Amino acid sequence: MTLITTFWGTLLDILPIATIVFGFQYLVIRKPVKHLPQILVGFIMVWVGLSFFLVGLEQALFPMGELMATQLTHYEFLPSLAEGAQRHWSDYYWVYIFAFTIGASTTIAEPSLIAVSIKAGEISGGTIDPLMLRIAVALGMAFGITLGAWRIVMGWPLQWFVFAAYLLVIGQTLRSPRSIIPLAFDSGGVTTSTITVPIIAALGLGLATEIPGRSPVMDGFGMIALACLFPIITVMGYAQIAQWRATRRSTANASSPLKSKLVRKGDHDAF
Repeated sequence: MTLITTFWGTLLDILPIATIVFGFQYLVIRKPVKHLPQILVGFIMVWVGLSFFLVGLEQALFPMGELMATQLTHYEFLPSLAEGAQRHWSDYYWVYIFAFTIGASTTIAEPSLIAVSIKAGEISGGTIDPLMLRIAVALGMAFGITLGAWRIVMGWPLQWFVFAAYLLVIGQTLRSPRSIIPLAFDSGGVTTSTITVPIIAALGLGLATEIPGRSPVMDGFGMIALACLFPIITVMGYAQIAQWRATRRSTANASSPLKSKLVRKGDHDAF
């Protein structure tokens, strides 16, 4: 992919968006665009930045994901086997460690998650801690990617995992605070964005290509689906824990005056 081709392709991708936005502004709303020069400069920056980012994906993130999958599953890197023995899923423990750490680190650095967590903290008036929200999402993402890597190693069907995860999501939705449910579901979407998806996709395809008996088409895809689901679970779990702690704290504070009153009454009776 040449830089000129990427620039041209990105421009064709952005033009429909700009056409719809400006078309609605001038033809439907019928008002001039405020700060038009600033907005045009912003569109140009998006065009240039996205073009360089796509080139970087092709030259760095995709190859690195595939390279790590190849190296971590190479027979010289894995524990030695006796003649005629079969590989056990635990032999690929470095794959799981890499999947967990890369899932957590890329999610923490995800620009869309940072923006959403800051906005959530501002709108909630400080009730939602942006850092704790990012950590909860990162743990969910890390677990989802690790589970996806384990599924590829085992060769099990994706639908089993998705069905079980959705049952868990539905159960948590019924018990979680209503105010956190929309944010939890949105958190599953913002995690699979510009930084995370290329590495996850390359890792999954690389594992399915290198592990014997696996098909890149049948087994290589699906990690992103699990990566979307488990942040929903961890964010709602974080909300449930926070609600339980707040309830416990309020109960303790409410009972403190009663306790002190009983203690004073007991002291008076003793005298």
